[in-house]
Amino acid sequence: MRTIAEINEKIIRQRAVVLTTEELKARVVEIGVTKAAKEVDVITTGTFEPMESSGAIINLGHTDPPIKIRRCWLDGVPAYSGFGAVDLYLGASCAVETTDGEEVRERGGGHVIEDLIAGKAIHVKAQGQVTDCYPRASFETTVTRETINQFYLFNPRNLYQNFIVGVNGGDRPLFTYLGPLQPRLGNAVYSNPGAISPLLNDPDLQLVGIGTRIFLGGGIGYVAWEGTQHFPLQKRLANRTPIGPSATLALIGDAKQMDAHWVRGCYFKSYGPSLMLGVGVPLPVLNEQVVEHCAVQDKDLVAPIVDFSIPRRVRPTFGLVSYAQLKSGKIAIEGKAVRSAPLASLFFSRQVALELKKWIEAGTFTLTEPVSPIPMERSFLPQDRRTDF
Repeated sequence: MRTIAEINEKIIRQRAVVLTTEELKARVVEIGVTKAAKEVDVITTGTFEPMESSGAIINLGHTDPPIKIRRCWLDGVPAYSGFGAVDLYLGASCAVETTDGEEVRERGGGHVIEDLIAGKAIHVKAQGQVTDCYPRASFETTVTRETINQFYLFNPRNLYQNFIVGVNGGDRPLFTYLGPLQPRLGNAVYSNPGAISPLLNDPDLQLVGIGTRIFLGGGIGYVAWEGTQHFPLQKRLANRTPIGPSATLALIGDAKQMDAHWVRGCYFKSYGPSLMLGVGVPLPVLNEQVVEHCAVQDKDLVAPIVDFSIPRRVRPTFGLVSYAQLKSGKIAIEGKAVRSAPLASLFFSRQVALELKKWIEAGTFTLTEPVSPIPMERSFLPQDRRTDF
C-alpha cells in the first residue's frame, strides 16, 4: 500500500518510478502484477481525440466607456455573452457566421481557441446593451492571449470511458461526428484509443475524482466535475470495463499555459468544426488492484458496432468487437470484412502519456488527492416527452 503523499515525496526527489500504461502492460507480462505493483509508483495514460463538448471562458477586459456585451464574434465565430459584461464562452463546435448569418462550417471555435493558444491575433466584434452602467453600444478590436484577462478551457464533456464504432448499412455516404461513413458497410470508425485510454485503465474511477490534476492541452488542468452524459451504469465486462459509452469528465485548465501542439481545431466534412485535444491522466499505484486494472489489453476491451443509417437515438448494432480487432485494421460484420480506422490519433495519445511521464520524472508535476469522488450511480435520461406546437 502507498499513499499519494508518499508518491509525491518520491516525485519531488525525482526518485519516482513512472511508466506509461503501455510500458506497464509490457512489464506485467514480464514480471507479473505483484512485482510490478511493488516496482512502479505512477502510470501515465493519454489520449488525443476530437472532443467537441469543449470550449473556452474568456474575459476581454472593460472598455472605456464600458460595454455590456450581448452579441459577440471572435474571428466570425459567435461567442455566448449572456452573463458578465465582458465575459464570453466560446464553444469548440460553433461555426463561423457570415455577414448574412449563414454558417461557414470549415472553421469554428476550436480553430479560434487553437489560434489564441498559439499567440495569434483574433478579431473581436461586439454589440452591447446600452445601460447607465454600460453606455457603449458597440466595440471592435483585435486581441491575443496576452491582452485578455482570463482565458481557460472549461470542457463539459471529455474523456469518454468508452465509445462506439460507427458504420453505415445504408445506400448513401453519411457525414457524421465520426467522419464520413461509406455506404453498404464500406468502413468502420472508432474514436476511443482502447487500452491506452485514461478511464479504461481506472474502470471504477477509484483514482480519478474532482480535483485530480491532469495533463490538459500541454498545460496543467483539473477534473472539475462529472461530465455531461456521464453514464457509469453502462453494462460492464468481468474486468469492470464498460461495453459502450460510459463515464465522462468535465475538465478545466488555464489555456494561457497550453501549447497549440496539443490543442487543434478540426473540421468534419459536412458535419462541422470540433477540437482535437490531448489529455493525460496520471494513475498512482496505491495497491496491486491499480496495476491489475492497468494491465488490461485491447483484446479484453469491446465496443458496440452502431449503424448510423438508422436516424434514431437508439440505433441497431452489429454486436460487440474488441479493440484488438479494430486496431488490426479490419473487422468482420455479418461475414463481410470491413476496414476499420481510429478517429483518435494513437501516435499522439502515446505522446501525451510520454510527455506526462517526463513531467513527473522531472519533479515538476505532482499528484493530487481528489476532494470528492465522481458519482458512479448516474442513469442516462432520454428526452422522450413529445410536445406538439
